[in-house]
Amino acid sequence: MNIYEKKPISALIQGNSYVGRGIVMGMSEDGTKAVSAYFIMGRSANSRNRVFTVKNGTVFTEPFDAAKVEDPSLIIYAAVRRYGDRLIVTNGNQTDTIYEGLAAGKTFSEALESRCFEPDEPNFTPRISGMMTLDAERFRYEMSILKSIDAAGSNCARYSFSYPAKPGLGHFLHTYVCDGTPIPTFQGEPERVLLGNDIDAFTRELWENLDEDNKISLYVRFTDLNTKEITERLINKNK
Repeated sequence: MNIYEKKPISALIQGNSYVGRGIVMGMSEDGTKAVSAYFIMGRSANSRNRVFTVKNGTVFTEPFDAAKVEDPSLIIYAAVRRYGDRLIVTNGNQTDTIYEGLAAGKTFSEALESRCFEPDEPNFTPRISGMMTLDAERFRYEMSILKSIDAAGSNCARYSFSYPAKPGLGHFLHTYVCDGTPIPTFQGEPERVLLGNDIDAFTRELWENLDEDNKISLYVRFTDLNTKEITERLINKNK
């Protein structure tokens, strides 16, 4: 077993009907770009009734059909948001918690101390978060997962990971292992992903290998570390 192996994102999601929501962060193979991606999946009608929109550089989840929204509290939020040279990506409204924490002088992990997993018993969906420091000289990224410590949701276990960026290497963190009742939460460290230089190829590989029935939306962003130029791709199943 090679613990340092980097796998294509397709190898980590293909054939898995439900990995939930997922974040990828890392560096392009040529070392010039920060790579980030966020996708959502859904099983219920309420979860599937969503699209991604981009407004002034911030990515939001929004209802596809506002008349069919049942409970907006856990499905409508800012998913990708910039604070200075930091790019925040999360699967819930903790995006704003991190943003406000940074503004108050807190670190990524400190900002998340006020949050825990989602109150959606019996799944207790983990809150997953990532933050990139977009600086050519000190490009790095952090990831976090907040999850229930037991089946009763009695307390929150907190896991944080910090990575120095390496060309061609990304890390993939998702909410669930696979489908189930209740849905089993993600285990272990973020998975190592092989990253290239082509945003279109990466976007296609990710989208085409997510389960056809359950995938909803995908957003991919490549940021040039020197010029800060942003290249982005957005796919919504609901059009």
